[in-house]
Amino acid sequence: MARYIGSVCRLCRRENLKLFLKGDRCYSDKCAFDRRSYPPGQHGQRRGRKISDYGIQLREKQKVKRMYGLSEKQFHLFFKRADNQRGITGTNLLVMLERRIDNVVYRMGFVNSRSQGRHLIGHNHFLVNGRKVNISSYLIKIGDVIEVREKSRKVQTIGDSLDIVVRRGVPQWLDLEKENFKGIVKSFPTREDITTPIQEQLIVELYSK
Repeated sequence: MARYIGSVCRLCRRENLKLFLKGDRCYSDKCAFDRRSYPPGQHGQRRGRKISDYGIQLREKQKVKRMYGLSEKQFHLFFKRADNQRGITGTNLLVMLERRIDNVVYRMGFVNSRSQGRHLIGHNHFLVNGRKVNISSYLIKIGDVIEVREKSRKVQTIGDSLDIVVRRGVPQWLDLEKENFKGIVKSFPTREDITTPIQEQLIVELYSK
């Protein structure tokens, strides 16, 4: 599957929003978005031009897709599943994206970024209810227990991430037992739990055309 392998800092600058794609670096003075908060490319600093309604909707979709590290096909499949559920499609979509295991281990503080989470999940460093899960798109359920494998608890990236988890904080719908390298899913996230500025209705409008 095609995967973006370029500079992720360009993505933040393109979407005009810090997406926290590089973990702890995004909180430091080295953050490229803070140093150059204009779009990438040779014309990035020119005056902004008027964007059509379609362009605004497209940028919102691209922003969310890049934030969660999905391909176009993956994102579209998630949208279709959200659209088939009861309730508000946009909210359903965001809740499903938050339930992905790569996002959950990031929210709990085991990793510094979702991409790092995908890497460690793929190498069998995490257990869900005592069983290995190596598929990043796995959707957690209420009551699930996510923990670091016993053999993986000395991995430096995991230890470093847990040391600075207080900087990000752990969402209320999750419970972290830091000393046990374990976290519990207390509930599904609500729309209010997702604090990143996202206008999901624009994504719904885009796919409804």
